[in-house]
Amino acid sequence: MSKFRFPLTAFAVIAFAVLVSSSAQAQATRTWVSGVGDDVNPCSRTAPCKTFAGAISKTAKDGEISTLDPGGFGTLTITKSITVNGGGGGQGYGSVLAALTTGFIINITDAADIRKTVRLNHLDINGASTGTDGIRWLAGLELHVENTHIDGFVEEGIDAQFTAVTNSFLSIRNVTIRNCNGAGVQSTSNTTGTNTMMVDSLNVTRCGIGFDAQNGTRANIVRSVLSMNTTGVNLSEAGSGTIVNMDGVNISANSGVGINVTNGARARIARCTIGQNGGVSLTPAANVDSGGNNNIMGNGTNTAPAGTPFAQN
Repeated sequence: MSKFRFPLTAFAVIAFAVLVSSSAQAQATRTWVSGVGDDVNPCSRTAPCKTFAGAISKTAKDGEISTLDPGGFGTLTITKSITVNGGGGGQGYGSVLAALTTGFIINITDAADIRKTVRLNHLDINGASTGTDGIRWLAGLELHVENTHIDGFVEEGIDAQFTAVTNSFLSIRNVTIRNCNGAGVQSTSNTTGTNTMMVDSLNVTRCGIGFDAQNGTRANIVRSVLSMNTTGVNLSEAGSGTIVNMDGVNISANSGVGINVTNGARARIARCTIGQNGGVSLTPAANVDSGGNNNIMGNGTNTAPAGTPFAQN
C-alpha cells in the first residue's frame, strides 16, 4: 500500500492545480450577452449568454459585460466591481424588465475588492409599475450610472441607502427617470458617513420627489430637469451634513414645493429656474443660498432665497 502513496498524492496535487487553473480561466475580463444567447455558453462573443445574471459568474472582477444586440437581459445582483454596458455602439439599450422586483442590487462588501466600483451604461430598466427600485445601492465605494432610462417603479428610481459608515461616490450622467412612486433619486448615508454625488443631465418626471437628499449627502447637480413631480427637491439632515449645490437646474411644474429644506440641510442655487410649482417655490428661504441669478416665477407662492449670497465670477 505505501508504495502507491506518493503517486496518489502527486496526482491529487496535479488535479487540484488543474481545477484551480480551469476555474481561473472560466472568468473572462469581457463577456457578452445576446437576445438569442444561452446561459450555458461561455459568454464569449461567438457564444454569448442570454442574461446578465448568467454572464456575471463568468466575468472576472473589474471586468465588463457587454451586449451584442438589443434584448431583455434580466435583473442582476452585483457583489463585485464590474461594468454592465448595454449598448452605445448602435445596438440600442440593454433592456431589464423588473416587474415585482428590483432591477439592479449593488452590494459589494468583499475587502479584497479594492475598487468596489460599478458602472451601468446604456440600460433601459422597466419596472412595469410593479417593480420595487430601478437601482438599489447598499454597499460599495463608487457607482456610475450613465445613458440610462428608468421607468415605472413603486419606490425609487435610484436608491442609495447606506447603513454602514462609508464615504461613497455616486455619478449620474444623462439619465431619465419617470413614473416612480417614491423619489427619482434618493440618497442617504450613515449618521457619520457621507455620500458625494455628481449629477449631470438628469431628467426626473412624474415621481413623488425628483431628487431626495438625506443625511450625509453632498451633491452637485448641473444641467438637469426636475419637473411634474410632487416635490422637486427635498433636502434633510439628521446628523451628517446635507448640502446640495444646483447650477442650471429647472425645477418646474411640480404639484407641491419646488425646493424643500429641513433639519439644517443647505441648498445653494445659481442660474436655476423655479417656476409653475403648485406650492411655495422654496422653503425655508433662510436655508437656501443664492448667486442672485435665478428665475423664480409663477409658483403658488414665490419665495426668494434668504440665505448667504455668493459671488458669481
